[in-house]
Amino acid sequence: MEEVLDLYAEPADPARPRVCFDERPVQLVAETRPPVSVAPGQPARVDYEYKRNGTANLFLAFCPDAGWRRVDVTARRTTADYAQQMRKLVDEDFPEAEAIRLVVDNPNTRSPAALYATFPPAEAHRIARKLEFHYTPKHGSWLNMAELEFSVLARQCLDRRIADAADLRTQTDAWTTSRNAVRATVCWRFTTTQARTKLSRLYPA
Repeated sequence: MEEVLDLYAEPADPARPRVCFDERPVQLVAETRPPVSVAPGQPARVDYEYKRNGTANLFLAFCPDAGWRRVDVTARRTTADYAQQMRKLVDEDFPEAEAIRLVVDNPNTRSPAALYATFPPAEAHRIARKLEFHYTPKHGSWLNMAELEFSVLARQCLDRRIADAADLRTQTDAWTTSRNAVRATVCWRFTTTQARTKLSRLYPA
């Protein structure tokens, strides 16, 4: 826990950006009857019946220092999908960075090993050497700022019926563009000192 909190307390360094990364499933739900649009004095009306269209996965990368985020829609969240996201961070999102300080959870699957399971050794090594992994503790995923972004995304974008992956991609792209335009970010206030006081029961006696 303190490793992540100490990372958040460090000054911003464009050469070594801090990126919080997470993923979550989304249920795809279609209407069975066209909704009735809003009218003067009458709210929009949606039939209670719906059709399940399976699920999709969202990968979210968030750089609080830049007020930047990226959301990708995928069919799955396998090791290979995760590894492709790491390559995208290195090659497309932050190609000039000396290192990317990455906050993630689950060190068993979200580790450099995923790169070596997906890419040839030389390519995996090239990507891994640009990534500096910082793991949230077990039951401490709330320390990952990407979860805060997912909370905003759920309230502002996913609080409606979305029928398929294409529509989900359209909706999340529009949300991302809007948030990035104003450089919306997180003002993190919880420090290591506060953790030692408020969460003292979690420290060894």
